[in-house]
Amino acid sequence: MAAVFWVSLLLVIHPYVTYPLMLRAWRVFGSRPVRRDAAFEPAVTVLVPAYNEADVIATTLQALVVQDYPPERLQIIVVSDHSDDGTDDIVRTFAERGVELLRQPERGGKAVALNSAVRHASGDIIVFCDANARFDPDCVRQLAQNFADPDVGYATARLIIEAGSSSTSGGGAYQRFEEWLRTAETEVASVIGVNGGCDAIRRELYSDIPRELITDFVLPLRVIAAGKRVVFDPHAQSRETSNTELKAEFSMRVRVALRAMQGMMHMRGLLNPLRYPSPSICLFSHKVLRYMAFIFLATALASNAALAIDSTFYRVMLGLHLGCYALAGGGLAQGVRDRLGVLVAAPSYLLMTYWAFAIASWRFLRGQSMATWKPRGG
Repeated sequence: MAAVFWVSLLLVIHPYVTYPLMLRAWRVFGSRPVRRDAAFEPAVTVLVPAYNEADVIATTLQALVVQDYPPERLQIIVVSDHSDDGTDDIVRTFAERGVELLRQPERGGKAVALNSAVRHASGDIIVFCDANARFDPDCVRQLAQNFADPDVGYATARLIIEAGSSSTSGGGAYQRFEEWLRTAETEVASVIGVNGGCDAIRRELYSDIPRELITDFVLPLRVIAAGKRVVFDPHAQSRETSNTELKAEFSMRVRVALRAMQGMMHMRGLLNPLRYPSPSICLFSHKVLRYMAFIFLATALASNAALAIDSTFYRVMLGLHLGCYALAGGGLAQGVRDRLGVLVAAPSYLLMTYWAFAIASWRFLRGQSMATWKPRGG
C-alpha cells in the first residue's frame, strides 16, 4: 500500500517537479539555440478563425493591420464560421486596410475553418490568431524570425493573460509555469504544449486536420513527427483577457481537454520511445500524466487513508493531504478566495483543472466529440 501511495504521489508531481529537473539536466548534454535572423521577412498569412466575435474582433484586427511588417508581404484573412452576430460586417470595414473575409457556408468548427482558409493563403508562413487576441506591434515579425532556422517548423508566442477578476487568478501562475517549461523544452528539444492563440507554421507542413480534433495540439505534434522543431519565442507576445467566471474557465478546460485527448489518440505514434525517444518522454511527461492526474490523486488519497490507520507518519501525511484539499476547495468559494487570495488561487485552479480532466476523460471514453467552439468566455 505504501508503494501505491508514493508512486501515485510521484506521478502527480512529475510534470511539475521531476520533469523540469530532467529538462535542466538534459541541457547539460547540449542545448539547441534557435538561429533567428532579424532580417528574415518571408511572406506571411495571418488566419483569424471567428465565430460570433463581434465584441472583440475589431480590436484584434486593429492590432493586426498596424503590425511592423512589410504590408506587401502580409496577408490577413478572417474565416468566419457562419457567424450571425454581426462579426462579418465588422470585418468588412477593414477591407480597405487589406483584411480579407472568408465566410463558411455552414458552421463546421475551427479545424474545418482553418483547412478552408489555408487554401486561400499566399504566405510561406501561416500565423494563427485567436479572434480575441491582441498582437503586440512586432509580434508577426518576431514569430517570422524563427523560421530563418531551417530546423524550425512551428513557433508559439508568449500569451499574456490579463486577469478579468480574482476568480481565475490561479491561471496566471499556471501560465507562468507553462512559459518556463516551454523555454526549457525549446532549449533541448521541442515544445509539446502551445498556447494556440498566437502560433505560426511553415505552409508546407500544414495538412488538413479532422474536424473533431484540436488544431493547436495536433499540428505541432505533426511537425515534430515530420522531424522539425516546435519552439517557444518569448519575444513574440499576444494578449487576451481571462474568463471572469470560474465556471466559464471550467467549461473551456473540459472542451480543450476532450479534444486534446482525441488529438493524442490521433498522434499516439509519438508515444513510441523506440521511434521518437525525446518526443515520447516530453509528451508523456507534459501531457499524458497531467490528464491522468485525477486518477493518481484518488489513489494517493485512498492509500494514504488506509496507511494512516496504523502509522503516525501517515496520519500526519493525511492531515497535510486533507489540508491541501481544504485550501483548494476553499479557493472555489468567492468569499474565501477574496480573503486569502494567492494562498488558495493556485490549489483551487489545479483542483478545477483536474476535475475538468476527469469529466473530459469520461466523455472521451464514451466516444463524445466536439468540433465547433464558442468564444472563450462561453
